[in-house]
Amino acid sequence: MTSPANVATGASRDGVVAAGHLARWLALAATPTFAIMAVLTAVLGGPADMLCAAGYGSVLSGMVPMYLLMSAFHSAAWLRLIAERRRAVGR
Repeated sequence: MTSPANVATGASRDGVVAAGHLARWLALAATPTFAIMAVLTAVLGGPADMLCAAGYGSVLSGMVPMYLLMSAFHSAAWLRLIAERRRAVGR
């Protein structure tokens, strides 16, 4: 079985490269998006946050901790970018 990247030639290869760049930028967009959502939810609140926080009284209940955890879990793309930049500067 061949992968789509192996089959791609010519203009199709450009499309595969462009899709890779788009996927990388989308991965970078996730962390700040969730961080902004956490700040906005903490500042503005809302009925969804009240529903989530009313349940168990845990520190991790509510929308703000959920957005912060999602931001942390999606930070791998940023850590990879920082590591690549440091390697480039060190050369």
